[in-house]
Amino acid sequence: MLGRVSMMGRSVSPQSVADSVARQSTASEAAPQPPPHTLSADSVLQLLGVDEKLGLAAERVKELRDKYGSNELAVPPEEPLWRKFLGQFNDLVVWILIVAALISGILSEWTDATAIIAIVLLNAILGFLQEEKAERALAALQKMAAPLARVLRDGKLQALPTIELVPGDVLDLDAGDNIPADARLLEAFSLRIQESALTGESVPVDKDAHGVLPETAALGDRRNMVYMGTVVAGGKARAAVVGTGMRTELGQIAGMLQAYETEPTPLQRQLAHLGKVLVLICLVLVAIIFLTELWQGDSLMRAFLLSVSLAVAAVPEGLPAVVTVSLALGLQRMVKRNALIRKLPSVETLGSVTVICSDKTGTLTRNEMTVREVMAGNEHYQVAGSGYAPHGEFRRRAAEGNNLEVDPKAEPELQLLLTIASRCNHAQVVPSGKDENAWQVVGDPTEGALVVAALKARIQLPNPGEHVLFEIPFDSERKAMSVVLPQGVGGATMYTKGAPEEILARCVAERRDGKIIPLIDSRRQEILQANAEMASRALRALAFACREWVNVPEHFTETDLVFVGLAGMIDPPREEVKQAVATCRAAGIRPVMITGDHPATAAAIARELGIAAENDRIITGRELDTLSDQDLAAQVERIAVYARVTAQHKLRVVRAWKSQGHVVAMTGDGVNDAPAVKAADIGIAMGVSGTDVTRESSAMILMDDNFASIVSAIEEGRAIYDNIQKFLTYLLSCNVGEMLLMLVASLIGWPAPLLPVQLLWINLVTDGLPALALALEPLEPGVMSRKPRSPQQSMLSLGLGATVIWQGILLAGVGLTAFGIVYTAHPEDETRARTMAFCVIVYGELFRALAARSGRWTFIQLGPFTNLYLFAAVAVAGLLQVSVVLVPFARPVFETVMHPLWEWGILILLALTPVTAIELVKLVRQRRSDHKSFSVMAAPK
Repeated sequence: MLGRVSMMGRSVSPQSVADSVARQSTASEAAPQPPPHTLSADSVLQLLGVDEKLGLAAERVKELRDKYGSNELAVPPEEPLWRKFLGQFNDLVVWILIVAALISGILSEWTDATAIIAIVLLNAILGFLQEEKAERALAALQKMAAPLARVLRDGKLQALPTIELVPGDVLDLDAGDNIPADARLLEAFSLRIQESALTGESVPVDKDAHGVLPETAALGDRRNMVYMGTVVAGGKARAAVVGTGMRTELGQIAGMLQAYETEPTPLQRQLAHLGKVLVLICLVLVAIIFLTELWQGDSLMRAFLLSVSLAVAAVPEGLPAVVTVSLALGLQRMVKRNALIRKLPSVETLGSVTVICSDKTGTLTRNEMTVREVMAGNEHYQVAGSGYAPHGEFRRRAAEGNNLEVDPKAEPELQLLLTIASRCNHAQVVPSGKDENAWQVVGDPTEGALVVAALKARIQLPNPGEHVLFEIPFDSERKAMSVVLPQGVGGATMYTKGAPEEILARCVAERRDGKIIPLIDSRRQEILQANAEMASRALRALAFACREWVNVPEHFTETDLVFVGLAGMIDPPREEVKQAVATCRAAGIRPVMITGDHPATAAAIARELGIAAENDRIITGRELDTLSDQDLAAQVERIAVYARVTAQHKLRVVRAWKSQGHVVAMTGDGVNDAPAVKAADIGIAMGVSGTDVTRESSAMILMDDNFASIVSAIEEGRAIYDNIQKFLTYLLSCNVGEMLLMLVASLIGWPAPLLPVQLLWINLVTDGLPALALALEPLEPGVMSRKPRSPQQSMLSLGLGATVIWQGILLAGVGLTAFGIVYTAHPEDETRARTMAFCVIVYGELFRALAARSGRWTFIQLGPFTNLYLFAAVAVAGLLQVSVVLVPFARPVFETVMHPLWEWGILILLALTPVTAIELVKLVRQRRSDHKSFSVMAAPK
């Protein structure tokens, strides 16, 4: 075993130090030693007790692996399928139905019991099949780890499985490598790391092994560190592992995912509340009917059977199945609009969203760097097009503000700048599909953007075998790159690009109006001012310069250059997002940007899209760290943009919004978004560019990565909730009418107007089919012009409750009238009176289903043929009811008799009374409102 290492006058065990340093990547664990990014490379090596030239010894590796375990992420045991299936029955309404089925069995009503159980099973199977995908977020995280890593051990460079890495291992990194663990850089050569999946940074980050950073440095600013799950975009490096497995930043995210428990959706909470209300109503009803029947002298058994049968009928048996089918049908419609729902109740949750917390990179933007502006010579150009598709024109900025389209071939300085951009470059742009707009960059995204700009100007790209005399690669100290190409006979030309300040310092002249003129100080200030203006618009500017030699010199140096111009680029917003954001605001939905990118870039994109106004707050992760959870919750509604944030920050923001009573959607594509996506009421992942972990953590996946598809999904979600309320109101008002009919008849001393089998027939067949058809009702006009409903609002609000009661009274009134007409004329013939009441109730409910399509618009205004499913349901249910009366073998089962012809006339008039009254009330309400004409908001066709 190695001895103790002395550092800064302290005696420290290498093993304990490795444990301390390894834990620095996990913010939730305190450690006595400072984080590795605050230490020099030599200090970290001393703390780890490792020699950079030899690596770890085999015996030491075994000790460390015994202490820290394998370099893999912990995965919880997967829930068995049988438990997932049984979980579908964990609902109060479902248990009420099971009790109802048991009671029906006790009463020997086997047909009713079988029908109820069939509905319960159908509901469970539909839900299970939709949600059968297990939560594989942690397994997806594991897939991101590289399978092999080049590791220095016992003085030899070896290719080892990443699972075998331990703190203290020395890694050799090259372009294209996946980073297998968190590590402190020891040396780096032009190293750039693509960290967008972890931090949200849209471009590769330059790394520097020599820097020592403050402890408060944000994750995206730790230039001397590399992290598991990121990728080497360019350059080479050597690094010492300081964190493995669950002690990495990726492991911290995995831990948050594992610790977070999914909360029930608003629909699940409201259905649970409704179940409790129904239980209470049933108990009260049973007690009233039971006592009334006993008071009137009925036997104990008869009173019990009647009261229990009515209580069973009071429960809307079709409700769970209709809700499940409605959600499933909504899911199918959403798939057609490029939104895939993974968790069934989330279909409805979309309709109640009040806040969309969106990641920037790849969600609001294309995650494709694009040149937007060029300053060449004395001219400024706007470059059209976005992303990697090489299509777009150039427009010269004119003094009067009118940008004129130009031919790049006729602009010599522009032509030269784009030639430099294409030659001083290692990226390629290639088609990625049959779509002419589908292109991808092979190499650095920034260099890819320059190649695309050159292609837009029809610049001839260099041949793969083009001879290069010399190259000075980019590094973070010079902040420049140069290539030297042969020129003429024996001559050479250097093309250089880099940071504007660095390039200007190397320039002595500039190219303007086809001439080379001295670069005076005032002109330098103008160029720096143009660079500052680009930066204020969140454009990343690069400068371009050149130098010619008549004869090839012995040494090439980046001096005495000729300045050519600037190119400003950005990861541009998606074209359709601005309209989608405007639609969200019109619908009362607050969009918020949460990103790991720089504040200036985030603010510019947010303002361009309309997410942030000039007076909205924009804060960074560092500022967020100074706020307690209570302070953040108090201020969260005034903050539009969060920049330079980590996964923990995103999670805090989502929780802060939820603590204020909002229904929160979180969109994202990177690993850093996954915990917040899972914690949100509705997590939305990108289907094309999103990582596996984010997709598996989400409730919904955008198949086209289009933010605008969220608006379509929200529209469908609102329509689904509207339809649920429609058939809920319809079903409950039917049941209220039946209960009132039975209760009033009992109170006035009449026989029961309906038998138990008739009540169950009404609930299961004649109510169920129209309710299913109402789930297919098209969108009502204006669904996206109203504010979201309050998350605290009950599914059955006071207004809908009043509607249920007064429509139930109407139904009970016509049922009692029908029963009374026949019973008073023929008191000895209860069966005939019951048949009359039975048919009036059924046909009254079927006609009323036509009015249940909208709470505002009449059946005629909506268009009689805009929901043919409802027509079919009413027709089928009506024919079934006719068969109950006319078919000889059905009459004994339901205890019905044939009607005389005159009774059919009275029956139809009474059945039409409720629907007529409901439609007249709508017309009166429309007239009282300031609604000018129906054509302003026409019903959907």
